[in-house]
Amino acid sequence: MKVATTSVPALERGLDVLETLSQVPEGLGISELAARLSLNKNSVFRITHTLTDRNYLERDPLTKRFRLSTKFLTLGLPQVGDVSLVEEALPLLRDLRDETRETVQLGIRVGDEGVIIEQVSGLHPLRIAVDVGLRFPLHNNAPGKVLLAFQSTDDILATIDRIPLTADTPRTITVPDALRAECERIRSRGYSTDFAEADEGIHCVAAPVFGQNETMIAVVWVSAPSKRMPKSMFAGVGKQVLQCANEIAGRLNR
Repeated sequence: MKVATTSVPALERGLDVLETLSQVPEGLGISELAARLSLNKNSVFRITHTLTDRNYLERDPLTKRFRLSTKFLTLGLPQVGDVSLVEEALPLLRDLRDETRETVQLGIRVGDEGVIIEQVSGLHPLRIAVDVGLRFPLHNNAPGKVLLAFQSTDDILATIDRIPLTADTPRTITVPDALRAECERIRSRGYSTDFAEADEGIHCVAAPVFGQNETMIAVVWVSAPSKRMPKSMFAGVGKQVLQCANEIAGRLNR
């Protein structure tokens, strides 16, 4: 007796394309995708162009490589009831940018990484700027450490045991016990700092955005060159970032 199958081959091939591209941030061309997935080029051509037409993929006009678009971020962005996190946060991110004159960013945790979901560029000619959708580790930067620290104790311990604690600068925390202690300090202080732990010459200060029942749903932070935001400014900027995060939470939970 045959068992009925519920699979949809065309959909499965489309999902294979998306999953493959998710592992290659720089993108892949049609021939590369076809080789990796053991599909013919005509099939890959139809799939990638359909996904591009629906804005799930974008294609580099020079290299002709496909990569995931930021549309996937919008599908998974946190909502509180009918309230959009980004829509409610954006005016307050701009206010914080105007106060500090530095780049302000908003992110969420996805698996064992953080993801930037919104950015307001700083007002200086030389400023920090990255692509929305950029993923970042949880151990070597201010927003990542916030996303780690404001979880349950069991989650913190399990995550630290699971993630690679790479040494990106001499100041990166790479010892599990030291990272656990850092999480305790962050929870006690209410905000996190990044003293050029991910990249030389870049400092960050970050704070959590809480939803209902004190569940963290996002992180907001200020990024600046270390010369403009030295360590002596961390406490003052920390208060500004905390205020912004609390005001975003207030909008979401009203």
